[in-house]
Amino acid sequence: MFSDPAANIAKLGLAEGMKVADLGAGSGFYAIEAAKKVGASGRVYAVDVQKDLLERLRSAAQAAGLHNVEVVWGNAEKIGGTKLREGAADRAIVSNVLFQVAAPDDFALEAKRILKPGGKALVVDWSEASPLGPKTVFPSMKAQALFEKSGFALEQSFKAGDHHYGLVFTRT
Repeated sequence: MFSDPAANIAKLGLAEGMKVADLGAGSGFYAIEAAKKVGASGRVYAVDVQKDLLERLRSAAQAAGLHNVEVVWGNAEKIGGTKLREGAADRAIVSNVLFQVAAPDDFALEAKRILKPGGKALVVDWSEASPLGPKTVFPSMKAQALFEKSGFALEQSFKAGDHHYGLVFTRT
């Protein structure tokens, strides 16, 4: 099975009213699933550098009747680049992003900055074993080391489909 956003998001323990930042939201599969879980009293900040993807995501959320998705044109590879305030989110989602990030240290520190203490981050990325993935991947051990040195503790690791790994971190 390919990576399933609903199954992977279940690892985050989302609840009604939570605030979630989807960093590198892209086409929005994770943002849409998160918006369903946090309900009308919650909020999903879908952050991406590509305006066209954000517009498509905005349209998809509207079509699904989800009015709790806020698209944010921002750059999660820079401290403060997401334009979210410090401690704004209960949860962060990082899906299929690390393999293309030029500044991974700043990316992880920005995720930490926007998360509340005790908040959780879900990291899903391409497995080294996948024949379908990009030429250059960001291996799970490297992702774990990156987030741990940035102030996170690994809570769990899991197989996020046939081609992806999944990690859940808690912000310390």
